[in-house]
Amino acid sequence: MNNCHEIDQRRARRLNLRQDQRGPVIYWMSRDQRYQNNWALLFACQKSRQLQQPLEVVFTLAPSFLGAPLRHYDFMFKGLAEVEASLRNAGIPMTVIFGNPAETLPAFAENRRAGAVISDFSPLSLVRHWKQNAAAAISCAFYEVDARNIVPCWLASPKQEYAARTIRPRLGALRKSFLTPFPQPVALCQPDSLLNPPINWDGLLEKLDVDRSLKPVTHLVPGEAAAEKRLHRFIDRVLDRYADKRNDPNAEAVSGLSPYLHFGQISAQHAAFQALRSMASQENRDAFIEELFIRRELAENYCFYNEKYDVFDTLPEWAKATLMEHASDQREYLYTPEEFEQAKTHDPLWNAAQLSLVETGVMHGYMRMYWAKKILEWSASPAAAFDIAIMLNDRYALDGRDPNGYAGVAWSIGGLHDRPWSERPVYGKIRYMNASGCKRKFDVPRYIASVTGEAAPMLF
Repeated sequence: MNNCHEIDQRRARRLNLRQDQRGPVIYWMSRDQRYQNNWALLFACQKSRQLQQPLEVVFTLAPSFLGAPLRHYDFMFKGLAEVEASLRNAGIPMTVIFGNPAETLPAFAENRRAGAVISDFSPLSLVRHWKQNAAAAISCAFYEVDARNIVPCWLASPKQEYAARTIRPRLGALRKSFLTPFPQPVALCQPDSLLNPPINWDGLLEKLDVDRSLKPVTHLVPGEAAAEKRLHRFIDRVLDRYADKRNDPNAEAVSGLSPYLHFGQISAQHAAFQALRSMASQENRDAFIEELFIRRELAENYCFYNEKYDVFDTLPEWAKATLMEHASDQREYLYTPEEFEQAKTHDPLWNAAQLSLVETGVMHGYMRMYWAKKILEWSASPAAAFDIAIMLNDRYALDGRDPNGYAGVAWSIGGLHDRPWSERPVYGKIRYMNASGCKRKFDVPRYIASVTGEAAPMLF
């Protein structure tokens, strides 16, 4: 890579009106937890060179983050330990601070007499409020860099987009400008005296007051190196059957990158760039880019322009109207949140999907659509179904508390980014799915057996 590659300044925006000062550059690493292919870190390196000041990285640990349990913190900390090692090799210190970031980050910057503060981008309301308050309290310039999206979210569209078909041309017009390779991070002003003792990540994990009943996953190795290995395995062995087989949970035809993308352990732009250079057919490359680029950035757009992305009332008006018209329809089955959580429904296919989520932190994308729609069908009300799906996804999925998850639930249950379909009981005009449709797409008993380890009962 070219170390002198210029960073497109449209990737950054100012969150306050203050100027750069004479002092160290602070990169508040939050959502994009990686050393390579990270526009926020690259922008911080560039700012450090411009100011001829050293660069420091800080990671803030809030008392809790939207109910995340031990499973998620374990995956995150193991990835951060790898990031810290890479930063240390580059002479860049990393510090972890506890408390509300809106308070602790300004205090840290003031103590360091920071010249500029850089953060990565998140559309989630809680993080945006932290940043707004921190930016107001910091005495130097505060920049936000979209290191998550290929096209910066605020540049892709000035409003909430209606559907993939409305955002696709906007992203397509900017794709050539932004879908580029990455330079290497270079920090030139790093005195050895800056480096801290290595962080005791296991010790930090012990100090956290989080739900420890949900144990760490053992089937996935966290971190940048593992994410890169998974990407290359997908491109080399799987991508050429992605278009035809990605909706078959038995086919192992998906990338498996979702947890790594969620924790920022791999860049979607890097993954897209590598996939487009592969020998896979155009059809397969296009199908992957549609999901990784268009659909994922549509979800970011939804959360960025709609602060109530996780609330039923924010669903499209047509969808709310049709769901409420059918809210009193007779349900053939009705389950409590606890019965859903414990996979105690009448449907072995749904139960297998839920067990996969609980036991592994991962659910195949096609099954997650079926899973959410059946929660709608078997809940006391559409609003209750929406809340149950959000709760289960955020608690158990390694990629929970993410725009993709919020948009996915809103699409499945509330017609977001979709259109009205034929009317039917309970669903109204929301798109319908059933087990028979799954049977036509894949070997249902095989999927159930792969999750439960037992032969599936006769379903049809």
